Amino acid sequence: MEINDSISVLKGIGRKKADIFHEMGIETIEDLALYFPKSYEDRRSVTPISELRAGSKVLIQARIVNKRMGANRFKKKTPLMLNVSDDSGMLEVVFFNGYFLNKLFDIGKEYVFYGSVSENLNRFQIVHPEFALAGSSDDVRGIIPIYSLRQGISQKEMRRMQMDIKDIYSGIKEWIPEDIIRKNRLASLDFAISSMHFPSNAKKVLQSRYRLVFDELFTLETGLMYMKGAYGEVRGISIDVSEGDKFISKLPFELTSGQVESWNEIKDDLKKHKKMNRLLQGDVGSGKTIIAEAAMLSAAASGYQSVIMAPTELLARQHFDTFTRDLSSHEIVPVILTSSMTASEKRMATKSISSGDAKVIIATHAVLEENIVFKNLGLVITDEQHRFGVNQRRKLSGKGEGVNILVMTATPIPRTIAAILYGDLDISQIRTMPKGRKGIHTYKCSHGERERVLNFVEKEIKAGRQVYVVAPLIEDSDSIDAKSANAIFDELQDRFHDYRIELVHGSMKSDYKDKIMQDFASGEIDLLVSTTVIEVGINVPNASVMVIENAERFGLAQLHQLRGRVGRGSDDAYCFLMCYIDSELANARMNIMTSSMSGFDIAEEDLKLRGPGEIFGTRQHGLPQLKISDLLRHRDVLDAAILSARELVERDAKLENPESIMVKQKVKKMFGSDISIDL
Repeated sequence: MEINDSISVLKGIGRKKADIFHEMGIETIEDLALYFPKSYEDRRSVTPISELRAGSKVLIQARIVNKRMGANRFKKKTPLMLNVSDDSGMLEVVFFNGYFLNKLFDIGKEYVFYGSVSENLNRFQIVHPEFALAGSSDDVRGIIPIYSLRQGISQKEMRRMQMDIKDIYSGIKEWIPEDIIRKNRLASLDFAISSMHFPSNAKKVLQSRYRLVFDELFTLETGLMYMKGAYGEVRGISIDVSEGDKFISKLPFELTSGQVESWNEIKDDLKKHKKMNRLLQGDVGSGKTIIAEAAMLSAAASGYQSVIMAPTELLARQHFDTFTRDLSSHEIVPVILTSSMTASEKRMATKSISSGDAKVIIATHAVLEENIVFKNLGLVITDEQHRFGVNQRRKLSGKGEGVNILVMTATPIPRTIAAILYGDLDISQIRTMPKGRKGIHTYKCSHGERERVLNFVEKEIKAGRQVYVVAPLIEDSDSIDAKSANAIFDELQDRFHDYRIELVHGSMKSDYKDKIMQDFASGEIDLLVSTTVIEVGINVPNASVMVIENAERFGLAQLHQLRGRVGRGSDDAYCFLMCYIDSELANARMNIMTSSMSGFDIAEEDLKLRGPGEIFGTRQHGLPQLKISDLLRHRDVLDAAILSARELVERDAKLENPESIMVKQKVKKMFGSDISIDL
C-alpha cells in the first residue's frame, strides 16, 4: 500500500463507502491520514458503578448478570436490556436494535461500555453505549479520537482504518523548509499525524495540533503573499491624481479624516509605477463613493478608462445616476452596462468601451463577458467585494495590462481579520462618518411590544415615509421557529390594506425583483416586506423605519448592514429589533446593536461573541475553507505563520527554489483555481 493509493485498497471499502469518503474529501490514503479528529474522549479510567452521576460520560467494566428482550423479540428494533454489575453496584444498559445485538452478549462475561449516564425511574442506565468484550482487541483504553463523520461510517470503522494505515504515515514527506521547522520548534510531521490519531497524552495532542495548525495557516499566508507579490509588484499604470484633488476641493463639504487618509493612500498607489491592489472599507454612508469618483476621474484625465463593477443592477444604476450628476461639470459622460439592457443598448455601450470613448464605466457582472474589450483600462473598482469571488476580480482586471485594483466593501471587518481574508490587498479604512449624519434610534422589542411597533409603522406611513420589514425566511419552516416573509406579507396586507405593500426575496426572478426595489426607491411602495436581499445597495432617503423580525437569527454585522438602509434622508430613522428569544447571547447581541452605530465596533464585538469562522467564513471571500485552524483561537500560531511565510516569499517570491517546491504544491492544492501557479 502506497500513500497515494485510492482508499478503495483498504479492507471493507466498497464502492458505496468509497462514495461517502469522497463526499468527505477523502480519496487517497494520504487524505485519510490527514483527516483529523474533531475532539477526544478520555477513556483511560474505569468508573465504578457506585460513583456514576447522571449526565456524565463514563467508561465502565462490568459482567452481564441477566438480559431480556422487549415484548416482540423478533422485531429488528426490539429493545435489549442488560443488567450489569461490577460488584460496586448494578446498572441497566439499553440497546434499541436488540434483535441484532442479543447474540453478542453472554451472561457472566465482562464487557466494557462507554456512554452517557441517564436516570430512569430512580435508576441509572446507559442507552446505546459503545461496547467491547473486556480484554479483546476492540477493548481500547486511552484517549480516543472522535471524528466528524457521515452516516454509513462509524467511529470504530474510522479508528480501525487509521490503525491499518498507521505504518505509512511516515510516507508523507516533510514539506516546510527545515529552517522554518527549527525556528518555530515544530514537531515532525509523522509524529504530529500519528499523535493526532493515536494520542498517548494531552501534551502530545497539543504539540501535534500546533504543528498542523501552523501548516495550514502557513500555506494560507504563503498563498496570499505569493498573490500579493505576483499581482502587486508587477509594473502598473501610473495615474496623475491632480484632477481627483480638484474634484474633492470643489465639493460643497469637507471630507472626513477617514476619507482624507484613504484618498491619500489611494493617491500614493495610483501615482506609482506599481500596480495598486487596495481594499477600501467604510461603513454604510461613510463616503466611499466620493473616493471612487475621484479615482475614476483621475484615470479619465490621465487618458485611461476605469470601471466600477456592482453586485446588483439596482446598485449599478444608482452609481450611474450619482456619477452622471457629480461628473457632469468635468465633461465626463458615464456609460452603463448591465445584462438587462436591450441588444442595441449593449452594442452601443460595447462599442463605446472598445473605442475608448467611454472613460467611466459602471457595470454589473455583464462586463466580464469575453466580447467586452477595453481600449486602455487603467483602474478597476469592485463594489461590495464579498459578492464577488477572487476569480471575478482577476478576470476583470485581466482585461488590461498593469491595471490598478480598488476593492470597496461596506462590510465592517476588524483590520486584523481583514488582513487575513484580503491578504493580497493593502487596506484602507474610513472609520469616521460625515458631519450631520443622524443616528438611527434602535430598540430591542419583544413579542408583547409588536403591536406598538406596528402602530408606529402606520404612523410613519401616514406621514409619507416608507418602511422595510425584514424576515429571516421566505416560507414557513417546520424545523425553524421564525417568521417568514410570505406570512408577514399576508398579515400586513390585511392590516394595512389602505397602503401599497410589496414582497421581495431572493427566489424571485432578477428583473421582477429589481422592478419591485426600483418602485420602492421611487416612492411607489409604502412598505416593503423582504428577506436580506435589501442588505446591499438600495438607497431610499425617504425610508425611515426598519423592522427586523427574529433579529436573534441574524449576525451583528448583517443587522448593522440592514439597519443602514434607513437614516439616509433628513427625517429621524428607527430600527426595531424584534427578538423573540430571551437568552444571554441574544440579549448581549441586541444590546450591542442598541448602544453602537459603528460597524467596526460592532464587528469587533461580534468577533468576541462568535469567533471569525462564523462571521467571516473564508469561503465567502473566495479563499479556501480552513479545516483545522480557527483565526481567533489560533492567533499566536497565525502570527508565527505570517512571519515565516513572509520570510519565505521575500527570499523566493516565485516559490521556485528546491526548498519551496513542495510548499508551492501545497498552496496550489489549497487555493485550487483561485490562484495561478506554474508547477
